Amino acid sequence: MTLSPPARKLALAIHLTVSVGWVGAAVAYLALAIAAARSTDPELIRSAWVGMELIGWWVLVPLAIATVLTGVVMSLGSAWGLLRHYWVVLSLTLTLAGTAVLVLHMPDVSDLQSQASRADAAGLEQQGSDVFHSATGLVLLLVILALNVYKPRGLTRYGWRRQREQSTRRVEHLA
Repeated sequence: MTLSPPARKLALAIHLTVSVGWVGAAVAYLALAIAAARSTDPELIRSAWVGMELIGWWVLVPLAIATVLTGVVMSLGSAWGLLRHYWVVLSLTLTLAGTAVLVLHMPDVSDLQSQASRADAAGLEQQGSDVFHSATGLVLLLVILALNVYKPRGLTRYGWRRQREQSTRRVEHLA
């Protein structure tokens, strides 16, 4: 199944919007995580945790899920296919892994935000940091982005088989 050119352009525009939005939201989340980790101001720390929880549940998670869905639509609706090229399979695997880690990590963020809202100044100094998770997530997103821009060569076994089948059909059609 291949999308028509106008449908493919629309799907690509939506996919790029949600994917780049996910990267931008991850940068904002990382900025808040760094602010919470480095600050000594209790109100700033509390506010940063509130912001991280809001960005996490209302921006990061929906954009991550939308990226997976639109990526699958793009791959199934184009010549790249979902399982034909290693870079597509790797991109999907990394995106699914990133989304799963994000969704599984967000309850911890909610717990930390709740603790930060109740803690006194001394308790906030003991508050954990989310810099590692957010920085690692951002690096993962940038690796996926590079993978999708450079598209390293290499067909999967399925891709080779499909390519041979298409070549055979073309030869039979010409004969």
